[in-house]
Amino acid sequence: MLKAIVTIHLKKSILDPQGSAVHRALKALGYQGVEEVRVGKHIEVFLADTNKGEAEEKVKEMCAKLLANPVIEDYRIEIVEVGA
Repeated sequence: MLKAIVTIHLKKSILDPQGSAVHRALKALGYQGVEEVRVGKHIEVFLADTNKGEAEEKVKEMCAKLLANPVIEDYRIEIVEVGA
């Protein structure tokens, strides 16, 4: 079994109001030196596939169709094996 770890975040050119709010809150809590906060999504997809290349292609298709909005978001996929 494979697990796809999909990390989705807004493209750098897109404003991130949630990240800005977290940034302000961290400063208010006294955490100085935090330059920027970007908030994203972390999705884990468990697949019965055993071929990492095929699994990655399948998850890329999932991202393009559902998991991510390619107009405003970038994503990164990591495929890892999980115990049987």
